[in-house]
Amino acid sequence: MTASVPGTGPVAPPPSRGATALTVAALTLPLIGLAMLILRPVLDLQWEHQPTHFWLVAAVGAINAALAWVVGAAARLRRDARLVLVSLSFLAAAGFLALHALATPGVLLAESNTGFALATPAGLTVAAVFAAWSSLDLDGEHGARVVRLAPWLVGGLVALMVLWGAVSLLRLGPLDAPAPPERTTVPFAVLAVIGLACYAVAVVRYLRMPRHAASPLPLAFAAAFALLAEAEIAVVVGRNWHLSWWEWHVLMLAAFVIIAVAAQRSWREERWSGLYTQDTAAGERDVSVLFADLAGFTHFSESHDPAEVTAMLNTYFTDAIPPLVERFGGRVDRLIGDAVMAVFESDDAAGASHARRAAGAALALQQATGAVAAAHPNWPRFRVGVNSGRANVGILGTGGGRTYTVIGDTVNVASRIEHRAPVGGVAIAEATRERLGDESITEPLGELEVAGRDAPVEAHLLVGLPGV
Repeated sequence: MTASVPGTGPVAPPPSRGATALTVAALTLPLIGLAMLILRPVLDLQWEHQPTHFWLVAAVGAINAALAWVVGAAARLRRDARLVLVSLSFLAAAGFLALHALATPGVLLAESNTGFALATPAGLTVAAVFAAWSSLDLDGEHGARVVRLAPWLVGGLVALMVLWGAVSLLRLGPLDAPAPPERTTVPFAVLAVIGLACYAVAVVRYLRMPRHAASPLPLAFAAAFALLAEAEIAVVVGRNWHLSWWEWHVLMLAAFVIIAVAAQRSWREERWSGLYTQDTAAGERDVSVLFADLAGFTHFSESHDPAEVTAMLNTYFTDAIPPLVERFGGRVDRLIGDAVMAVFESDDAAGASHARRAAGAALALQQATGAVAAAHPNWPRFRVGVNSGRANVGILGTGGGRTYTVIGDTVNVASRIEHRAPVGGVAIAEATRERLGDESITEPLGELEVAGRDAPVEAHLLVGLPGV
């Protein structure tokens, strides 16, 4: 049996003592090995092979870059603060590792470079700061602020990495040393202490996160951050081109492989859901919901060849509607037979409300599908309905059947409003019309009784919207 957290599904039971002991052993073995190499220098064999170093670091950096990209895409899609910070942690590690790869003699420069050599501990420390930040409580205004600042955080991090590379090449300021500092000197030690403290915070807090049975990500991230903390130690005490030096390279590779494997094992549709903040996993938001339904689809499907029915559905629901919805800043939430539901959240930076974007998408949808229907006169046309208001947004279902969706009265009313729209037209609820203000051109459609509601809903035909 598994416990259940409302809105998030079953939570994985605590790991068994045997599994816990195995995990602890796996995480402590690298430290034991490193201690043996440091205490018995005769065991710390030297192996200098520059091509292996370059490709090993490049591989770790490539995995990081891929993780940063996919997590960043999920963060933008779900507007989740934790995913924003996790993607920045990956981006920091990837960028500074790329700089460190350039420190390999013969790649960019003939000899080692101080700035490029320091890039790894610097990158690990910056990544650790974002990792610790991502483990904090990010619901409410704190998380909303992180999401708003995301473009600036990305830009600032990229600028920092570019500046670090330029200063390293020009050998300016503190990076002008003729030879890289020893691992045990102050710069390495300071960076390591900061990184260790941040990774310790991240490990503890990720271990305390609720874990869904379908997502091993919190535990995987805790293990990965523990390995990265160990890599910070190895960076400080390891000797160049010795086994103690190679160890931190391998530890970083292991850390990010663990995350990649855990993500691959998570359920596909919402692969990173194990890291969602509570607001993302089971929150309430102000949204606009669009329903579009093919009028006369049943008669069309009965009277036409299945191949033509399939071609019609693919043209509408694959080629025409999803790109249009995305263009207006929404997402296709689900396909239900011959109907589609799209959701528009939050006001964008340009000041366009989600109600205006949903209404604009509805009119554009009718224009686009009308052009398709004009080329196929026997194809059915859409009715479209839009409603705005508060809705529960989050994950429903269990295991592989889980999906991210919105539910509530706002969604039900949008579905009912759509049935009031004429074929080829757009009906909007009073809540949407109020948000559009005087700029919308509408005609009254009367009141609509909705099951389960005490008061009827007033519907309007949306005739026009400036700029659409």
